[in-house]
Amino acid sequence: MSANFEKIAHVARGMLKDPSKKYKPFQGVHLPNRQWPGRVITKAPRWLSTDLRDGNQALPDPMNGEEKLRYFKLLCNLGFKEIEVGFPSASQTDFAFVRHLVETPGLIPDDVTISALSPSRDHLITRTIEALRGSKNATLHLYNAVSPLFRDVVFRNSKQETLELAKKGAKAVTMATKHAAESTPTNWGFQYSPETFSDAEPDFSLEVCEAVKSIWKPTLAKPIIFNLPATVEMSTPNTYADLIEYFSTQISEREKVCVSLHPHNDRGTAVAAAELGQLAGADRVEGCLFGNGERTGNVDLVTLAFNLYTQGVYPNLDFSKLDEVIRITEACNKINVHPRHPYAGNLVFTAFSGSHQDAISKGLRAYDDRKDVDPTWKVPYLPLDPHDVNSEYAAIIRVNSQSGKGGVAYLLKTNRGLDLPRALQVEFGAVVKDYSDNKGKELTIGEISDLFNTTYLLEFPGRFSLNDYTLSSNGPRSKSISCVVDVKGKNAGRCVIEGSGNGPMSAVVDALRRQFNIAFDIGQYSEHAIGSGNSVKAASYVEVKFNNTSFWGVGIDDDVTSSGLKAVMSAISRAATEGAK
Repeated sequence: MSANFEKIAHVARGMLKDPSKKYKPFQGVHLPNRQWPGRVITKAPRWLSTDLRDGNQALPDPMNGEEKLRYFKLLCNLGFKEIEVGFPSASQTDFAFVRHLVETPGLIPDDVTISALSPSRDHLITRTIEALRGSKNATLHLYNAVSPLFRDVVFRNSKQETLELAKKGAKAVTMATKHAAESTPTNWGFQYSPETFSDAEPDFSLEVCEAVKSIWKPTLAKPIIFNLPATVEMSTPNTYADLIEYFSTQISEREKVCVSLHPHNDRGTAVAAAELGQLAGADRVEGCLFGNGERTGNVDLVTLAFNLYTQGVYPNLDFSKLDEVIRITEACNKINVHPRHPYAGNLVFTAFSGSHQDAISKGLRAYDDRKDVDPTWKVPYLPLDPHDVNSEYAAIIRVNSQSGKGGVAYLLKTNRGLDLPRALQVEFGAVVKDYSDNKGKELTIGEISDLFNTTYLLEFPGRFSLNDYTLSSNGPRSKSISCVVDVKGKNAGRCVIEGSGNGPMSAVVDALRRQFNIAFDIGQYSEHAIGSGNSVKAASYVEVKFNNTSFWGVGIDDDVTSSGLKAVMSAISRAATEGAK
């Protein structure tokens, strides 16, 4: 490191109180009659994945040949028809990889066009064409920087020298591809990027592109690709859209031009810039899966695709097995997908908040009730149906101390088939919240299920447990019951209790009152089946009111009457022990 860099590296300062002294707002193009704000996106763009070039060169540990091949196959399987496979003039590894693709039969599908980037230098163009030569479809991607900052500071070129460099490169491409075609048949396509377009004078970018176009002479059958990169994101996305609309409406022979976008994410708005750029007339988008790339990354093609999909537009990319895409991408890039990443993060379909859980639970139930008549997806907090990416609803709701009754109830229903009454949801939700607070962590469904069992179903000191019962009729509205009851705890033992009433519930209430002198009333009662066929069970929920306080009990049994009686025993046991505290 030079002395100057060392000096800069050791200077520590903070944010300026008046940043306008150091930073100036970006000045966009004057476009008073812009049309893009009134448009909507109704079709997918042409996609190009630059994961193997722009994405790869941004990795701390670039992909090796095996990883590149695995990634290339993934991109083909997802449906990409244009893939930038490397920077062969800058890397022997990239050159060897591109040659392996071209020379190995069957690796490149017939409908896939591979692309490679080259600076506007004769020997680098020749090297790039040598790498692509022999593929069925190939795009030579030429570029040179055109902005004042790069012209004046980086390359010390005038406007005219910058223009001549682009023209010279375009002529070299024409000559080299013509020569290559004489020996090896390849369907050549041409792409030019005025690098640093986002910071260049719009009219100068147009001038350079017109000069390149006049050399390459595109046709309707073989249009030229003008890729307009936000090499560094300079402004709000609406300004980028203005630049794209200006270029799209001012370039000559627009019908022979494919306008392509290459947004970077320096300001965190690459996705918005790409979408507004499409509204402004762009036909094509370059980017990477999950937004990998230099600095803050390239535009995220996964997010763009799902943004289209959730507006009813098929993106021509299939992310049905999103978990597999994430797994391969993380393995090859050695960078994890953020848990809050749109659509793909492992927490994006997850709700911890009680109010969110309640809304989602109700929304899923409403959708399930009407989907055969109206399949339109409308579920609170979920813009995408997890089933569309091969994910289950079980992962949507997760429980911690911030969660509420709805989330807990949803998990018990989806995992154990228990449809708790609302008042029982409230009671058990408070139990779960206290438990999670004490633990200071998220609870698994196993922990919630165990807590439910401990609270309502398992034996504990003071618990009354139904061992057996006999029910007899004394008339149309009179039943007698004899129950064999086990009592756990201090006064443990087995006894027989007897009582009568207008049904099994009231009869067992009478029996408990007589035997143990416990006065209580039955409040709400509900029951439902769990499972189907020979394995069906009955679940019963009973509320008892003891000393002006409600307690719920739960019973599960093959016999519906037994489940109801067990629920009463559960409730009165809790009332007798907890109510006495």
